[in-house]
Amino acid sequence: MAENRAILYAFWLSSCSWRVRAALHWKRIPFEERPVDIVKKEQQNTEEYRAINPHQKVPALVIDNETLVESMAIVQYLEDTRPEPALTPKSPLQRARMRELCEIVVSGIQPLQNVGLRPQFETTEQYTKFTRYWTDRGLQTLEDMLQKTAGKYCVGDQLTLADLCLLPQLYNAVTRHKLDISKYPTVSKLYESLLKEKVFQETHPQNLKSKI
Repeated sequence: MAENRAILYAFWLSSCSWRVRAALHWKRIPFEERPVDIVKKEQQNTEEYRAINPHQKVPALVIDNETLVESMAIVQYLEDTRPEPALTPKSPLQRARMRELCEIVVSGIQPLQNVGLRPQFETTEQYTKFTRYWTDRGLQTLEDMLQKTAGKYCVGDQLTLADLCLLPQLYNAVTRHKLDISKYPTVSKLYESLLKEKVFQETHPQNLKSKI
């Protein structure tokens, strides 16, 4: 019997949404994407969406008759319930390295790029200075660590959750925050190569923007 189509509530330019979109695509899970505009916030702040995601953010995924929120919880669930094709290394040490990289992005960079922070600053210039500083600091950390772990991908030659975290965040840094990542050679090399990967080309935000 065919698997019921999952429903992904997401914003086209959200890095968290992109990592879940990519995981669904990688694991060949049929899904329908329903847009939630986190900039205009018209749908995001409704009681209807609160019932789906109490945090009123993106992404949220309805799958297996359950609703999951928070991107890393979602992708880990997908990995646990649909382990092939895998997104985690078999080696315990490589899994730990993968999680280190994921945490740097998810905890150290992404929250400080969040559009929800903008109203907390008096000017756009202050917000931009803040996000650029913390993103640069995170990218330097990634560069130092990736020099030790990277092969074709972030951790050796297997696409993992670390790549699903890295590419969307770098895209965000380059396109939204106009950061020059060329001073981080390992990071920039991975960025260019990951952009060419089929899983990221077919889940790229620009594909969704054209449908809005």
